[in-house]
Amino acid sequence: MAEAEDNRSLAEWIADLGPARRAEVFRGITEEECEALNFDWSFWARKNQLPPEGIWFCWLILAGRGFGKTRTAVEWIRGMVEGDSPLNAPKGAPERIALVADTLLDGKLTMIEGESGLLAATPKEFMPTFNSSNKKLVWPNGVQAFLCSAESPDQLRGPQHHVAWADELAKWRYIDDTWSNLLLGLRLGKTPRVLATTTPRNITLLRKLVEDGSTRVIRGSTYDNKSNLPESFFEQVVEQYEGTRIGRQEIYGEILSDVQGALWNRDLLEQIRIRDVPDFERIIVAVDPPVTSGEKADTCGIIVAACDNMGRAYILADCSVQGLSPHGWAKAALAAYEQYEADRLVAEVNNGGELVESLLRQINPDVSYRAVRASRSKVMRAEPVAALYEQHRVKHRGFFPELEDQMCSLTGAGLSDGKSPDRVDAMVWAVTELLLKTQGRPQIRNI
Repeated sequence: MAEAEDNRSLAEWIADLGPARRAEVFRGITEEECEALNFDWSFWARKNQLPPEGIWFCWLILAGRGFGKTRTAVEWIRGMVEGDSPLNAPKGAPERIALVADTLLDGKLTMIEGESGLLAATPKEFMPTFNSSNKKLVWPNGVQAFLCSAESPDQLRGPQHHVAWADELAKWRYIDDTWSNLLLGLRLGKTPRVLATTTPRNITLLRKLVEDGSTRVIRGSTYDNKSNLPESFFEQVVEQYEGTRIGRQEIYGEILSDVQGALWNRDLLEQIRIRDVPDFERIIVAVDPPVTSGEKADTCGIIVAACDNMGRAYILADCSVQGLSPHGWAKAALAAYEQYEADRLVAEVNNGGELVESLLRQINPDVSYRAVRASRSKVMRAEPVAALYEQHRVKHRGFFPELEDQMCSLTGAGLSDGKSPDRVDAMVWAVTELLLKTQGRPQIRNI
């Protein structure tokens, strides 16, 4: 049997040497040369963190948490920016880079200012300046990078760029609109390219990219970067998910297919995803309260949904919270109620009884509240709602990763990971309230 390819970085290889051999390697290296190694990516990079060879348009890194996706992308950009002809742009033209994140805050905290971000990984003599007001990063040689959010796809409709870094692609709210606008703007220079870094999810765009001949796919797991991660992270976090479905996705970076027998599937959810919404007749906040609180407690499902006058429901937001006290999740539910100017808040009271209403009214005595009590199993309650989805009578405004993961894992036996389908349960109560019960007089509103 052939031996597995050695994926270690040069730094890891040297660290694995014995003390005497290691001292021999570093004999004669000056202090300045040692300092320079801090910013020499060829010294620190593993083989699966280096750009693919040959001709390609998209470099797609599908890898688990902690793999080093951010640092890989940052060093790819550094390599272009600090070169003699950074982006193969026409002589005299300003080089332009698009940095696209799930949200502007995520982009700022991860891509730019994070521990592995562009500012931290760049030597002082070539440090770029970041103007948060116009979301622009400028290097001493004039190269510019523009931070954009997948929450606003139209930001990318006009600008042109030479290259782009798309971070956490699978989390983007308006993934298709943002991706198409980004690609249509990559029309500067001789070889426009895009690097997409993400922990994978089973969504249509990722599957298409993997199958595209112009894409170079790099896969990796959390374990690839074990030498740079705390041992406690593996003992306390990673080991909890070993052998589970979520572990295969979040640790090993696998694109998981739909669970056989699940009430929903990914293709259906892609078909009912929309961006624009009509006027609404009703807006509902539905709550599935947890039985306990604390770090290991179930999530409190909080879903905001609305309906129009054509008998269609729209999932507007997933405001679910985990680990909060009863007062904490009640406050979060009422915050969603007020933010979306909801007509009613419904909450399941099988476990909390009158205490649920008491909690809510302590915070907002005037909340329009209705208790709902489950008399059937979660799956039986979900089946008529799943049928509405199949009829395309329920739409998703944007992308709700955690909710949709639960939906596509819910079978007659419950969730595939054995946990409570809290977000799905709240969504089911919301759609049931909107479409499967007789409603009172509607109020016209839009958000």
